[in-house]
Amino acid sequence: MAVKISPSVLTSDFLELAKDIERLEKAGTDMLHLDVMDGIFVPNISFGVPIIKSIRKHTRLPLDVHLMITEPHRYIKDFAECSDILGFHYEAGSDNAETLKQIRSYGIKSCITIKPCTEPEEIFDLLPLCDMVLVMSVEPGFGGQKFMTSALDKLTVLRREIDRLGLDIMLEVDGGINKETAPLAVKAGADVLVAGSFVFSDQMEENVKLIKSLG
Repeated sequence: MAVKISPSVLTSDFLELAKDIERLEKAGTDMLHLDVMDGIFVPNISFGVPIIKSIRKHTRLPLDVHLMITEPHRYIKDFAECSDILGFHYEAGSDNAETLKQIRSYGIKSCITIKPCTEPEEIFDLLPLCDMVLVMSVEPGFGGQKFMTSALDKLTVLRREIDRLGLDIMLEVDGGINKETAPLAVKAGADVLVAGSFVFSDQMEENVKLIKSLG
């Protein structure tokens, strides 16, 4: 399978972001991962629609928007206008099936995300409504955490079920991805890897190519 990389903008130097995006494009990056945090669902606050719209103006890369917010259904329309893939947390939603349908109604891809405490079987019934599933391999909210190996079993279970159902769903993993953990995640079934500090470093181009070579 072809492995895609989705660098996490949250770990970038925002004053250098335009230059970094240009470098990422030249290196063959597949999409950009944008973490939206509200300080309630997670204890951190990041950015919202205005920042994403600004990034949208400066790149043709698909924007992979990850909502870490409460009541995500209230904000789908606003974020759908500036996203290519829009995901929210299974644990934060009230009617997850309806929210996934709402995302697709705007002509973009839908994604459901699960925290480390959530078992993959809990979202099996939602898979037909998803274009991507995101497995968190750290607790959402802060970068720089250590990869949780429990995510590998979740990826394996989800990949098996996705294949059993014959669905065309990307399987994404986010948290602690580096040269040691990336091959493990791909072997477990992930085909989209979110990477933050591993990519936004002095070895940006080399590390993008390293992850993409795993497919």
